[in-house]
Amino acid sequence: MKVLIAEDDPIIVEGLKIALLQEGYEVEAFGDMKSAIEAIQEEVHFDVCLLDITLPDGDGYQICKAIRGKSDVPIIFLTACDDELHTVLAFENEADDYISKPFRIRELLARMKAVMRRSGGSSSNADKAGKKQEVEQKPIEIGRNILDIRSGRIMRDEEEIFLSAAEYRLLLTFVRNRGLLLTRQQILNSMWDSAGDYVNDNTLTVYVKRLRKKLEQEGDEPIIQTVRGMGYRMV
Repeated sequence: MKVLIAEDDPIIVEGLKIALLQEGYEVEAFGDMKSAIEAIQEEVHFDVCLLDITLPDGDGYQICKAIRGKSDVPIIFLTACDDELHTVLAFENEADDYISKPFRIRELLARMKAVMRRSGGSSSNADKAGKKQEVEQKPIEIGRNILDIRSGRIMRDEEEIFLSAAEYRLLLTFVRNRGLLLTRQQILNSMWDSAGDYVNDNTLTVYVKRLRKKLEQEGDEPIIQTVRGMGYRMV
């Protein structure tokens, strides 16, 4: 497992390197935005990315956008900016998690495993059975988008739409319950409870907004409907 770190504090970088190497991870650390983006553009494969927001020549949001332009690899922000605005910006830029400094290394390791587990799929027997059933399905039309569950790809006009692990799980939840009204709690349970993870209600709002933005373009009929005071429905 290979980890990208974009962090300009050498003390934090050294601490992370020691802890991650002890856990068997390979680590590549970058102290500025430019070098981190160059590594991403060179097709270097990473299994998870840890990004600071404030960097000498830019910010972690720009690195996040560069990653999402090529991959749905899990992204976790590690930052001292713990206000609501920065948290929402992180998720709107398609991050998978956000941890405020100072953080406990064991908590970070647990969250890394959680986002990678979500990216790779659930380990529960129910989810495995569901995946086996999904593999047998034909591509699914979602508005003008085509979802191929066998490959885990969603296409529009022959171009792939990149989804984060959380967005893909949210999409599958809607597809499995297409036409049905889902409460917010039902969606949260479906997406995270089986994996033992917790995501709050506000974060779900951000994920739904991001998914709509990717699936619905100007002139399209709404795909994900909001039923005020109750939840959501995919048409």
